[in-house]
Amino acid sequence: MSTHDAVHEAPESEAPESGAPESGAPESGAPESGAPVRFDTKIAVLLREDLETWQRLNVTAFLVSGLGSQFPEIIGEPYEDADAVGYLPMFRQPVLVFEGTKETLTTVHARVLSRALPRALFTSDLFATGNDRDNRAAVRAVATADLDLVGLAVYGPKNAVDKVLKGARMHR
Repeated sequence: MSTHDAVHEAPESEAPESGAPESGAPESGAPESGAPVRFDTKIAVLLREDLETWQRLNVTAFLVSGLGSQFPEIIGEPYEDADAVGYLPMFRQPVLVFEGTKETLTTVHARVLSRALPRALFTSDLFATGNDRDNRAAVRAVATADLDLVGLAVYGPKNAVDKVLKGARMHR
């Protein structure tokens, strides 16, 4: 069975959590060459399971777009190919993408808010807008409890992110 065939759930950790991570650094200093790099933070996106493919891609891109401006430590170094052509830097750690029902998004959103974790949201209203100003106005017009969530991004300590995502499954 491939990893895409398995149903994964966000693990629950027992360690205490806090809001925004302090360092975002790998857990144990500079790894030896070839050793896996492990991070003490997690970037996760939760998508509503009934979205069309183009919507999933669009929502994911929008959700993670704000993280680097708020947490510059999660951005790696610029890339360069063998011909010395430069490319923009990207996140220094993986982005894990989960999916769940509308009810799962509502539950996870409440958990994220109660733990004051850094977050981004995408509501169904944003599919009808065409710019940032209108996006912000669409969100501002709806009370927190009434938001029609189609996606959330969360960043924070691994254990805290795992706890808020309990019940979500890895995107397939």
